[in-house]
Amino acid sequence: MTASGYITRACAGAAIMASFLTIGSIAHDAKMEALEAANIKKAIYCMDLLENKLDVDKAAEECFGEPYIQHHPRLEDGRDAVIALFRARAKKYPHYSAHIVRSSASGDLVWLHMHVKRSPEERGGAAVNIFRMKDGKMVEHWGVAMPVPETSKNDNGMF
Repeated sequence: MTASGYITRACAGAAIMASFLTIGSIAHDAKMEALEAANIKKAIYCMDLLENKLDVDKAAEECFGEPYIQHHPRLEDGRDAVIALFRARAKKYPHYSAHIVRSSASGDLVWLHMHVKRSPEERGGAAVNIFRMKDGKMVEHWGVAMPVPETSKNDNGMF
């Protein structure tokens, strides 16, 4: 076989291998997109149970995995601690609500940008909660929050 024949066969083999890698990559991307969509849907469902319906028992059963790792410095670690926090808050603030303004996911992480209010008449606060999801349950949490101020130095709004 001539040198050009070897080059032609090598190029053809490389093209076939690239096709298989592309097909594998597309399948992986589709699987990841489906996982991210499912994680966003479940996180929104869980936050609605906890923040709007105040159904902590149902959320405890359906939404929190073990171990549950807490990164918020003012909250205790563990599944039982976060469930106790939501139970106490539901009792203290029976009109608590949260509106999810936007959400996003990357792999097993979900971000929820929320407008939270302890009562309908207050301005409330802006919160960003980040959850790591595993098997359809929240297993890790990071959160940041700030109150909605009376005035702002810009006209962009927090939401």
